[in-house]
Amino acid sequence: MAESSCDILIVGGGVGGVAAALAACSLGHRVVLTEETDWIGGQLTAQAVPPDEHPWIEEFGCTARYRDYRNGVRQYYRDHTPLHPQAPDFNPGGGWVSRLCHEPRIGWQVLNEMIEPAVAAGYLEVRLGIEPVHGLVDGDEVMGVAFSNGDTMYARYVLDATELGDLLPLCGAEYVTGAESKSETGEPNAVEGPAQPGNVQGLTWVMALAHDAGSHRVIDKPPHYEKWRAYRPEFWPGPLLGFDILDPHTGNPKKLPLFSDDWYNLFLYRQIVDPAKFEADFAPHPVTIVNWPQNDYFLGNLIDEPVSTVRERLEESRELSRSLLYWLQTEAPRHDGGVGYPGLYLRPDITGTPDGFAMAPYIREARRIKARFTVTEQMVAAYTNPGLDRAPAFSDSVGIGAYRIDLHPSTSGANTIDTSTLPFQIPLGALIPVRMKNLIPACKNIGTTHITNGCYRLHPVEWNIGEAAGLLASYCLATGKSMDEVHTHPAEYQRLLQDQGIELRWPATQLRAL
Repeated sequence: MAESSCDILIVGGGVGGVAAALAACSLGHRVVLTEETDWIGGQLTAQAVPPDEHPWIEEFGCTARYRDYRNGVRQYYRDHTPLHPQAPDFNPGGGWVSRLCHEPRIGWQVLNEMIEPAVAAGYLEVRLGIEPVHGLVDGDEVMGVAFSNGDTMYARYVLDATELGDLLPLCGAEYVTGAESKSETGEPNAVEGPAQPGNVQGLTWVMALAHDAGSHRVIDKPPHYEKWRAYRPEFWPGPLLGFDILDPHTGNPKKLPLFSDDWYNLFLYRQIVDPAKFEADFAPHPVTIVNWPQNDYFLGNLIDEPVSTVRERLEESRELSRSLLYWLQTEAPRHDGGVGYPGLYLRPDITGTPDGFAMAPYIREARRIKARFTVTEQMVAAYTNPGLDRAPAFSDSVGIGAYRIDLHPSTSGANTIDTSTLPFQIPLGALIPVRMKNLIPACKNIGTTHITNGCYRLHPVEWNIGEAAGLLASYCLATGKSMDEVHTHPAEYQRLLQDQGIELRWPATQLRAL
């Protein structure tokens, strides 16, 4: 057991946590960043999810540091892999979900390169494999956090960048979970009747899957395979283990096969290794990331549940993914008329795990802090703002983002909610708790609703939130101002954000709904 102190403690080393650390260290503050897995990077690495981004990402619409990350990934491929010559904006894996589908282990390498100068200079300390267990609170302030290894860390500002907003209950902060009532928020897609705190988006235990055509690599039949093989959600057009899906935009049934003669197939969707991009004598097998409707797990919530229940549900989510792999290998109808793809196999080297599954589950929805300001659907949806090419502005903007409201099936049994949005801003008020004076949310746990979480949870937005949170803590430390004072008069803080390469508003060019 040991005690230590720092200026800023960031609990959670995901996308937001890393971004917050980079920003705060750039202003000379001493930062400790903790992470419960072995990899920093969250969605990008430990959860193995290629970045979901907007259509303007190559030109504008992200922070300078996020662009450094994207450029760093491409440069890493040039420097360390036998690629054919590639255009400057090449897509490493060729997947169609993003213009930067890349291997999570390479994302992890790039993030480590990005933080190394701060580590070497003594501004940043990273502690892996630990999780918070207790918050040390004095009134409205968090004095420190105790961790699972017995250590206690004290700090002047504490940032919650955990995947589930774990610090909020540990520190007694006010927070919200699940779906708000329509009577509370007025959101068109909010639930009727009382709020549903247990109604959260499903999680996914992602896996990296390669294909060696002509080989036989079938895994042992999972113990609960028959259960998942027979499972058919009420709202789904067929068994969950199948190629029948619902179009998220129209709600109409359609087929999305594993392979096809064109680009529209599951394998290419999140493909992260494209053999065509490599020199012929290297010729790797293609690899995709399995984060599909078929392995979304929505049979139970993880938030504020007993530890034993959480463990059971996480194991069920892994079993669902295993069962999907076995079904693909043995029973899936082939695009050439056959049955099964026995050449599919897991890639542990890509995920940094013994089995090819991601280190941690992909969490879409966390606890959300009760904030000074809450973003609702009406503020960002396209159909509530007719005639506009961007969402109405926030005067306290700390960044921008763009993505559809994309809610996966939820633990209440509700189907996908997929709604068009306008390019939006991130309001500072959503990062400031209603009461706590030095606790700042730094990822998907800001003041959004169940509905708007669906567009504020994606990689570049979470990165921007993290940077804004890290710079808010640094600015308050440097000036002696409280977060409330900054919120009341944000102009000087906003100039700091701009000086740090954060875009506070969309450029004066024609945009569109997504």
